[in-house]
Amino acid sequence: MTEFLRPTRRALLAGSAGLLAMPSISYGQSDVLKIGHLTPRTGFLGPLGEFAVQAATLAAEQINAAGGINGRKVEVLFEDSVNPQTASSKAERYTQRDKVACIVGEINSASALAIGQVVQREKVLFINTGANSDALRGSDCRRYMFHTESQNTMMVKAAGRAILDQGLVRGKKYYALTADYAFGHDLLRVANKYLGENGGSIAGSDLVPTELTDFSPFLLKLRQGRPDVVICNLAGAQVTNFLKQYSEFGLRFPVAGFGFDTALAWGAGPGNFLGTWPVVWHHLLEAPSAKAFTAAFRAKYNRPPENQGWSDYTAMKVIAQSMNEIKSIDPTKVVEHLESGAKFDISKSREGYFRASDHQLMMEMFAITALPAGQARNAYDIFTASAAMPVSSESLETMAAAKEENACTFPA
Repeated sequence: MTEFLRPTRRALLAGSAGLLAMPSISYGQSDVLKIGHLTPRTGFLGPLGEFAVQAATLAAEQINAAGGINGRKVEVLFEDSVNPQTASSKAERYTQRDKVACIVGEINSASALAIGQVVQREKVLFINTGANSDALRGSDCRRYMFHTESQNTMMVKAAGRAILDQGLVRGKKYYALTADYAFGHDLLRVANKYLGENGGSIAGSDLVPTELTDFSPFLLKLRQGRPDVVICNLAGAQVTNFLKQYSEFGLRFPVAGFGFDTALAWGAGPGNFLGTWPVVWHHLLEAPSAKAFTAAFRAKYNRPPENQGWSDYTAMKVIAQSMNEIKSIDPTKVVEHLESGAKFDISKSREGYFRASDHQLMMEMFAITALPAGQARNAYDIFTASAAMPVSSESLETMAAAKEENACTFPA
């Protein structure tokens, strides 16, 4: 698939000018509070990791300008997670050597699982900002792991509602191309369930190695199979490469996907970006805190933030708000606070909260649809967006997997 204090909720994601300084509280500790940031900086997920690092950096600057965490300056340590083995070893270093207050980040679901195992053993808070696998909220859930990133079920329901409205599901045949790793396998399972329940049928399905760059064999299969819709369950730079090659092949089957990051649309560019996709957030939202975040990110990096950046920024702000509200950095106390139903301004029209049963952030989702090349206003505003899902009359939990569908039993 995808680089962040306030005493009042409305100021949570505002720029530093809108945040009130926190009182200085001395615990006889260092004046610096370390947060470990761990996410892919290279490989097929690297473009998303760059946004994650940039947004976490911005959030830390805003947090420090507002008084830090309990009067202590935040210092973020950044590492490239590369793969699950590296993620595990670096998480251990963060917790055992660097004594971080918490860990933020990750995009790869297998790496997030590895980090979750470390923090459960070390009893250190971890907020997953980019790994979508439902299993991380179900069979592989951990008491010290929380998720600002959406789970696959939420992504599938967001895009699924949109393509249902477009007449691309009921009575239609779909061909799925899926990233061959934990995220993709889980996404395909959820997607098949949703499409099947809503009257769709499978015309074909292939697993695609994450290192693949030439999609010609799969594009030939699509041409021969003539599906009603192509379902793209790829991840990271795979999506950008696929869309570019799809356009070059001149295929005209409608395209939709169930896992996405807006950076991948920008990488494909106007004309190559096609179809309808789910996002957890986008830079065109009108909520005041969303506009403040977008403006601050643009001013610092000369481009808008995308949804991976939003997630890391939000995680940093949630940590700071929580630790300041309870006046403690004790991980177990922070976990209890997050499980209590505490609400946060998350740069959307509705506040979010973490569901105690699985630690998933309950929040609105969106579907975006590519604009024709001639209608794109610039390199970034190349899509239209749906209204927030669920609608205001529905519970936020409507988008997530029901507890009985994805049961979580936290290990002791």
